[in-house]
Amino acid sequence: GSRGRGGGGKPDLPKWSSITSEHVRPAITAAVEACSAEIDAIEAKLNTSKPSTWEELMDPLERLSENLSRPWGVVSHLKGVRDSEELRAAYDEMQPAVVTASLRIGQSRPVYDAFVALTENAAAWGALTPAQQRAVECEVRDAKLGGVALDGVEKERYNEIAKELSALSTEFSNNVLDATKAFEHLATTKEEVEGLPNSALELAAQTASTRGKHEGATAADGPWMFTLDAPSYMAVRMHAKDRALREKVYRAYLTRASEFAVGMPRADGKGDNAKLIETILALRTEKAQLIGYANFAEVSMAKKMATLVSAEALLEDIRAMARPAAERELGEIKAYAKEQGAPEAAEMMQWDTGFWAERLREAKYELKEEDLRPYFQLPAVIDGMFELAAKLFDIKVVPADGQVEVWHPDVRFFKVLGADGAPRAYFYLDPYTRPAEKRGGAWMDDVVGRSTAMAAPGESVRLPCAHMVCNGTPPVGGKPSLMTHNEVTTLFHEFGHALQHMLTREDSGPVAGINQVDWDAVELPSQFMENWCYDKKVLRTIGKHYETGAALPDDLYEKLVASKNFGSGMRYLRQCHFAMTDLELHARYVPGAAGGVFAVEAKIAEGTAVMPAIAEDRFLCGFGHIFAGGYSAGYYSYLWAEVLSADAFGAFEEAGLEDEAAVKTTGARFADTVLALGGGTPPLEVFKRFRGREPNVEALLRHNGLVVVA
Repeated sequence: GSRGRGGGGKPDLPKWSSITSEHVRPAITAAVEACSAEIDAIEAKLNTSKPSTWEELMDPLERLSENLSRPWGVVSHLKGVRDSEELRAAYDEMQPAVVTASLRIGQSRPVYDAFVALTENAAAWGALTPAQQRAVECEVRDAKLGGVALDGVEKERYNEIAKELSALSTEFSNNVLDATKAFEHLATTKEEVEGLPNSALELAAQTASTRGKHEGATAADGPWMFTLDAPSYMAVRMHAKDRALREKVYRAYLTRASEFAVGMPRADGKGDNAKLIETILALRTEKAQLIGYANFAEVSMAKKMATLVSAEALLEDIRAMARPAAERELGEIKAYAKEQGAPEAAEMMQWDTGFWAERLREAKYELKEEDLRPYFQLPAVIDGMFELAAKLFDIKVVPADGQVEVWHPDVRFFKVLGADGAPRAYFYLDPYTRPAEKRGGAWMDDVVGRSTAMAAPGESVRLPCAHMVCNGTPPVGGKPSLMTHNEVTTLFHEFGHALQHMLTREDSGPVAGINQVDWDAVELPSQFMENWCYDKKVLRTIGKHYETGAALPDDLYEKLVASKNFGSGMRYLRQCHFAMTDLELHARYVPGAAGGVFAVEAKIAEGTAVMPAIAEDRFLCGFGHIFAGGYSAGYYSYLWAEVLSADAFGAFEEAGLEDEAAVKTTGARFADTVLALGGGTPPLEVFKRFRGREPNVEALLRHNGLVVVA
C-alpha cells in the first residue's frame, strides 16, 4: 500500500437520527448472510491459489470484517446511548448470529494457511511494510492461540476445553453473585449506623423497604439493611463507627463463594469456588500445552508487551518501594486512632484500617470532591482539553455541528485539523447523562478507523472517526454542567484513547490507531492524559468558578495534589499482591498441590501484606477478574500501563513543564510515536522511540510519593 499523505476523505457516517430498532433485524441478517457468502468465496479462492500480496489477501478480509462490524457497531452504540426495549430485543436476537459469523472468519483454516504461506514466501514477505508484516504476524499468532492450527483429536479437545472454561467462568460469577445476595444485616438502632453518610443511609433504608419488606423505612429513623454490594460494603468499611458491624461485613465479604460463606455447605454440594478454581487452572494449563506453550501465563504474554520475567521484575520493584510506605501509613493510621482515643488502636484489625484511614484523610486534607465541583464546568473543561491537545500535538479541534446526523440533540460533532489545516479525523461527543436510555460511565469507541483499503473512490485514505461518551450532569436552570475532579480525569482519560485512534499515521487498517496495540500498552495514552489534570497551568485554565469566574485557588490545588497520594503505599502494595498471585497461579502452581491456592497466596502475602490475613480469608473465591474475566495472567497490566504513562509524562517533566518550546517538542515526539504508529510497530519499540530507552518505574513511584525526593 502506498503511504498516501494527502487526499484523506471524510468517512461515510451512519444516519443516526433516522435509524430505528425495526432496521436492526433486516440489516444485520443481510450483513451476516453477505458475510457468510463472502467467506465461502474467499475460502474457495484460497484453496486453489495462495495470494502473494497484501492487496490480494488482506484487503478483501478487511472489507469482509467491516461489512459485519460496522452495522453491528451502530447497533451496539445505540444500545449504549439510546436504549429501548425494542432495540434490546433486536440486539439479543441478532447477537448469536453475529458471534457465529465472526468466529467463522477468525477460525477459518484456509485463511490461516494463506497467512502462513505469505510469511514463508520470502519475496512476497519482503514486499510488505514492517507494519503490514506485524499485522500478518498478529493474525497468525491470534489464530494459533484460538486453536485454528490444531487438527483432529487435539482440535476436538481444544474446543471441549473452551466450552468447559466458558461454563466454569459463568458458574464462578454466579456463585459470587449468589453469595453476595445471600448476606444481609438489618440495623434497627441509631447507634449501629453512626458515622454513615446520608447517601449510605438512604440506600440502606431503601434496601430495608424493598428487600427486607420493612415498608416505611427512612434514612433518618431506619431500619437500615446492609448488603455486600459494593456501595453498601464500601460505605460500612469506610464510615461505620460500629466496629462489630464493620467486622461482620468484612468477614462476610472475604468469605464469599467459599466453604465459610453464609449458607454453606449447600445440600447440592455446589457454591464453593475453591473447587472451580482448581479445575479452571488445570484446564488452562492443558489448553496452553495443546497450543505449544509451557503454561497459561505464557499464553497470556504472547499477546502482551511484557514478558513473564519483565512483568514480575516490575511488580517486585513496585512492591519493594510500596512496602515501607504502606508500613509508614499503617503506623500513621494507628497513631491517629490512638490520639482519638479508639480502643482498637492497640490491636488494629483488617476491618479497622479503612475506617481510620478515611478519618485521617479528612483531618489531614479537609477536601471533599464536592468542594471542587463549582470550578469545573463541562464546556470550559472540554475547551481547555482541546486547547491542551492543540498545544501538545499541533492540531486544532473545530466544531462541525450540523454537518452530520446525531442520535440526540445534545450530541456535538467535531473535526480535527492537522498543522496544514487539512482534516485528520472526526469525532462525536455525547456529554450528558440520560439514565433512562444511556449506560453509566465514560467511554471511547471507534466509528471507523484510518484505512487505505476502505478509502472512497478518488481518495487515498479514509480518515478515522471516534465516539466520546460521558455522563455529565445536564445544565439545569441557569446552572451549567458541573463536574467533580474525578469526572474531569475520566474525560481526559477517554480523550487520550480517542487521540490514539484519530491521530494515527498508519494507513493499513488492521494495525491503524488502537488496532493490535497490546493489551498492557493500550492504556498508555489515556493514563498519560490524566497526568495533565494535576498540572497547575492546565487546572488554572479549565478551573474557573461558575459564578465568579475566579481561578481554582492555590490552597485547593495543593490539597488536591497532596490528597492524591494519600494511602498510595497500601494501594500499590495491594495491587502488587493481586498481580503477583495471579501470575504465580498461572505460571507455576500445580493444581491439587498441598494447601491449594490459598497457601500460594499466603506465601506471597509475606511480602505484600502489612497486616496478617484472617484465617478464613478466601478472597480468591471472589476474584472474578482472573477466574471469570479478561485479566487471567494479565492483572499486572493495570500497573504496567501506569508505569508507561507516568514515565511518558516524566519526559515532559524532564524537558520542563514551564518551558513552552520544550513541551511542544516533546509533544510532537509523543504524537509521532505513541499516537502515530498504531499497532503497526511493537509497543516496546514505540515507547523506546519516544523515550529513548526502556520503561522505568521511577516516575510512577515519584508521582505517587513512594520515593523520598532528595
